[in-house]
Amino acid sequence: MDKNILGLDKKETQNSVEKLNGLLSNFQIYYQNLRGLHWNIKGKNFFQLHVKFEEFYTDSQVKVDEIAERILTLQGKPLHTFQDYINKASVPVGKDISNDVEAVELVVNSLSELLKIERSILSLSDETNDEGTNSMMSDFISEQEKTIWMLNSWLGK
Repeated sequence: MDKNILGLDKKETQNSVEKLNGLLSNFQIYYQNLRGLHWNIKGKNFFQLHVKFEEFYTDSQVKVDEIAERILTLQGKPLHTFQDYINKASVPVGKDISNDVEAVELVVNSLSELLKIERSILSLSDETNDEGTNSMMSDFISEQEKTIWMLNSWLGK
């Protein structure tokens, strides 16, 4: 078995890098959606949601950096072009959304998609003894589950 500098199997790590690049791509689309929601939100919930979307995109920006650095730690190369992100992403793209309910539903749907990807990576990292990636995914998942619960409460669900 050929191992990398972290003592992890190189072939298994390549698979993790590929999946992390998919997560990176999805987070970049999610981040850009949040910027658009922040800029374009209108209505009676403007002040509340304008601030909340900024909070979310700031957090996403940190996570994008963490994911890219994890890819580098695993001796991979993070994707870095919008074309790559668009090609790999599965989160919904929001365009010209200014309605509060539609905006929050986009965030919930995006987070739900991110959770699917993160759970897949969590399973893989558990199988390959990649505790660094495993820990990162666990942290992301628990935070995003709580956010989905809160946003669904805001939606009255």
